[in-house]
Amino acid sequence: MRTGPGLRAKNALERSLLERIPGYSLIRGLAGRIVGKADEHAFTVVLVEIEEALVPAFLVEDCGDGQCAVFVPSVPTPAAGAIYIIANERVHPVDVPFTQAVSVISKWGAGSSELLAGMKRAAQKPAPRIS
Repeated sequence: MRTGPGLRAKNALERSLLERIPGYSLIRGLAGRIVGKADEHAFTVVLVEIEEALVPAFLVEDCGDGQCAVFVPSVPTPAAGAIYIIANERVHPVDVPFTQAVSVISKWGAGSSELLAGMKRAAQKPAPRIS
């Protein structure tokens, strides 16, 4: 897979077969983030306002028109969950590593205080919010 022909074969297999399997791209992206090999902007850690609560989630994409798609993982299995299309103002970036967020979810919420602290840190940064 490290040679040119091997890489082309792997990419062709992914495009023609694996990406058609429901959830494959999501799981590949999550696994890539866990081992530190995925795109920096994919699956950004966020806290989302759902009803009267802040819920740990991952930003999937900006949908335009002031909305975005987020993945809200199930506890304690972060590879399963639900997708929400939600207003950008209800999505708050969190300044913690992806692996730490996955750990909080896997441990039934233990360590959530660090997610709240990370949300405060992210709010103080001059980086632009979700547009």
